[in-house]
Amino acid sequence: MTTHFRTCHICEANCGIVVETQGRTVLSIKGDPENPFSRGHICPKATAIADLESDPDRLRTPVKRVGEDWQPIGWDQAYAEIAARVATIRAAGGETAIYVGNPTAHNYSVTPQIPLLRKALGSRNNFSASSVDQVPHQLVQMWMYGHNALFPIPDIDRTHHMVIIGGNPLASNGSVWTVPDVRKRIQALQARGGTLTVIDPRRTETAAIADTHHFIRPGSDPALLVGLLLALDAAGLVAPGRLAPMLAGWDDVWAALRRFDIAACAAACGVAEAEIHRLAAVLGSGEPAVVYGRIGVSTAEFGTLNHWLINLLNIATGNLDRAGGAMFSSPAVDIVGQTGSGTRGRFHSRVSGHPELLGEYPAVAMAEEIATPGEGQVRALFTIAGNPVLSVPDGGALDSALSGLELMVSIDMYVTATSAHAHYILPPCGPLEKDHYPLFLAPIATRNFANYSPPVFDRKPGTKSDWEIVAELARAIAGMQGQPLPNIVPPRETLDRMLRNSPRGLTLADIEAHPHGLDLGAHEPRLPERLKTPDKTIACAPELLVADLTGRFAAWLAATPGDGLLLIGRRHVRNNNSWLGNSPRLAKGPPRCTLMIAPVDAAARDIADGDMVGITSTAGHVEVAAEITDSVMPGVVSLPHGFGHGRKGVRLGVARQRPGVSINDLTSRDRFDPLSGNAALVGTPVTVTRVVEAVAAE
Repeated sequence: MTTHFRTCHICEANCGIVVETQGRTVLSIKGDPENPFSRGHICPKATAIADLESDPDRLRTPVKRVGEDWQPIGWDQAYAEIAARVATIRAAGGETAIYVGNPTAHNYSVTPQIPLLRKALGSRNNFSASSVDQVPHQLVQMWMYGHNALFPIPDIDRTHHMVIIGGNPLASNGSVWTVPDVRKRIQALQARGGTLTVIDPRRTETAAIADTHHFIRPGSDPALLVGLLLALDAAGLVAPGRLAPMLAGWDDVWAALRRFDIAACAAACGVAEAEIHRLAAVLGSGEPAVVYGRIGVSTAEFGTLNHWLINLLNIATGNLDRAGGAMFSSPAVDIVGQTGSGTRGRFHSRVSGHPELLGEYPAVAMAEEIATPGEGQVRALFTIAGNPVLSVPDGGALDSALSGLELMVSIDMYVTATSAHAHYILPPCGPLEKDHYPLFLAPIATRNFANYSPPVFDRKPGTKSDWEIVAELARAIAGMQGQPLPNIVPPRETLDRMLRNSPRGLTLADIEAHPHGLDLGAHEPRLPERLKTPDKTIACAPELLVADLTGRFAAWLAATPGDGLLLIGRRHVRNNNSWLGNSPRLAKGPPRCTLMIAPVDAAARDIADGDMVGITSTAGHVEVAAEITDSVMPGVVSLPHGFGHGRKGVRLGVARQRPGVSINDLTSRDRFDPLSGNAALVGTPVTVTRVVEAVAAE
């Protein structure tokens, strides 16, 4: 038996694990009690790594679609055929596109190679999971702090009061917040006399252990946040403290905010005015406090506005860059110091004119760019570790659009709802045959840390890692078109260089010497020197955000709210988007793809617990079992994200036994945040009816 110390790469928590193997068989995966960051904690997802490694449905060799069948093909032949087809498509005036999925953020080695492929394809049609996820965070940070990767991180280990809006870290293990063992961290907060408040349309797993939970109408978060700022102002509790000299445009912020009324904001969001004043008093008490907003406020029509207002709350209470507040990391690899600050609006999408953001178009534009004829139509698509048919709004429209492509290439382990449309699937080696470093996730951790994991197994002959596939494919495509061949730099060399060029000056060898992980200490105040704005101030009043507040939000606040049900998503600790559905360990237990509905809403529709119900939106219709529960507020229904594996062509034996339905067959491409382009997955208007089985004629 051999023991390996490693970091779990599945979710953002990056827990330390102990992997015991016999030959190429995984005997066990347990938490590493000597890891200074995760302290022995793991969640069920870590055990799924063994399932991924040994899954009989995982592709082991490149395949080419021939009719309805998949035929093995050699790497060199696949590269040559793909490159030739790209050249033909481009010569005929067709455009290419790339979609990059969420797992790439957990894979340090592939990210530096993606620009090589983009350059070889010569296209601006770049899409990713960022615009169905966290890009509002990044836009606000770019505008306020001068760099899109300057994430303020909740300092849960030292705070006295934490407010979570639209986040459920007990299910997600943190999201845009690397925070392993979050349950014990919350318990420690409460044990030292602190409080946790959760604001969410559903009483989530996190809300269930909070000191206070408030329901809130989906999509109405700006009303609550504006109300809190106004309540601080009314009580004389606005006290930015040492931040005051750094605040550019601070008076402009308050001039815009004071146009609104707390009572109107309370009525719009459904949180009582008295509770808004009470919560403002807690945040403004002078004790360390922090407001953290996540997926529920990011994937909303006011996603960017929400994150601006959250940052303003942390500033107004003096809790930005303060121990126990929202702090900036000092990571081993300083992404901020080695990448550009970010861009917006350098060019626009062909069909709807969406501005690029961080070099990408929003994912809501992908289907129209493929399906709309004319000059610049996307005729070839490359997907890297992505399943947008299940993760992008109006999945049915994208599903249909993909079938019309002249070329589709998926770098993927599986035949999924998306890669089933591909002409070629190029599979990477198993997860335990790759090394791991949390390049993008360590900088957003609740504590500074570093941990490098070597491969557990040697790669089997004839297999390749993701980074090799992307780099070699880029060279083949460039060469076919007569372009200079890009240099391929091994990821370990790139990582070592980035470490050496960061302020801490560590080397990869330094980190490898600590197999359980290297603790680099708690966050410390870093402003103003950490700011990347030209004058080292915080730009508190970005013009487009002030305009969005006083224009679009003001109009929304004045409008009469609609009737009917609003759909929200949900996460489960045994799921991770759409890419763990084939794990036997995680698939066990009661069915999780159900529609949560409040008792009063179920009774009004004659729905009993377990009944099949039809859910209809402007985008589509699905049918699923109802789960009647008081954990969702009246007027709200909840369907989990990441299901829908029953589509034609999917080759996931375990997942197809419980395929569920895709929430994104109901979400609409027409609902998005115009500032960031991020999809509005929260608050989709739907109708729900009981499915009445047809009675056979006698």
